[in-house]
Amino acid sequence: MPALDTTKNTTVLVTGANGFVATWVIDNLLQRGYSIRAAVRTEAKGQYLLEQFNSYGAKIELAVVGDIAKETAFDDAVKNVDGVVHTASPVHLGGGEPNEMIEPAVNGTLGILKSALKFGNNMKRIVITSSCAAVKESGLIKSGIDETNWNEASILECEQKGKNANPLAMYSASKTIAEKRAWEFVAEHTSERQWDLVVITPPWIFGPPLHEVTSLEALNSSNMYWYQAVFEGNYFGQNPENDPDHGWVDVRDTAEAHARALERPAAGGERIIVCAGSPWVWQDLRDVSKGIQPKIRSTGTTFNVTKEHRLLDLQYKSLKECTDDILAYIAKKGW
Repeated sequence: MPALDTTKNTTVLVTGANGFVATWVIDNLLQRGYSIRAAVRTEAKGQYLLEQFNSYGAKIELAVVGDIAKETAFDDAVKNVDGVVHTASPVHLGGGEPNEMIEPAVNGTLGILKSALKFGNNMKRIVITSSCAAVKESGLIKSGIDETNWNEASILECEQKGKNANPLAMYSASKTIAEKRAWEFVAEHTSERQWDLVVITPPWIFGPPLHEVTSLEALNSSNMYWYQAVFEGNYFGQNPENDPDHGWVDVRDTAEAHARALERPAAGGERIIVCAGSPWVWQDLRDVSKGIQPKIRSTGTTFNVTKEHRLLDLQYKSLKECTDDILAYIAKKGW
């Protein structure tokens, strides 16, 4: 199916617009020439965006959608837009019942697709932000994990343990189930839709925030873990030399991936891992923040980004670039 073209007064709906990833996506797309409809839960949550991007004037507008778990939340927001970047999803590891995280993620994802099917008459492409949490099972050490992998173990743990499941398993299950339901929905409605779907699956996302952060405690989850590891030596009960043994990517490269996923025809219908490096462990973050070269690990978890290189051709920022920019942000904030 045709991808998006900035030369034709193209409008993109970005959900979860005041979030960590979404704000950088908006910045990237505005620089490309797109008009943005920024979906937020309340008008108050969108005011910072209007101030942040006020130089673009009418190129950015708000769409107040309320509770995204409601099936009709995006009905008006999708009208007369050419594409969607759906980033809105709960991201926290606070525990509780699994469905408290799973249902909003699933309903929000299906909600945007259902609205697009009913009212997205101009729609060409939807890009959904999933996660490598939907790809890699927790504790699994494996090289070359690719887009064919699914984190079925997280779903099983939530089913078996309920509220006693690991919070990370709950988060992973929410991303896994939401993405699976999205692909199922697209397959079921092939003959009815004129748009296609791309799913971006990044691992841990770090980088300087562009969204509103009013205090250190309000920092987004991944950067908070980064801060606690680097400045407080808090490894969340893990071994800093061995954990989390995962991938990472800079938030700005993640935003670029979403933009290219909108624009490149060959990306349509694809699930794409976006990963700058793996495996990393907590000690690496501390080392790089002190100007020390991290250890080179010949074994551990790695992600296969062959598909990303073929379809999106990203040039990733280094861990040092990412770290230096986070440190500069923290220094500016006085933290």
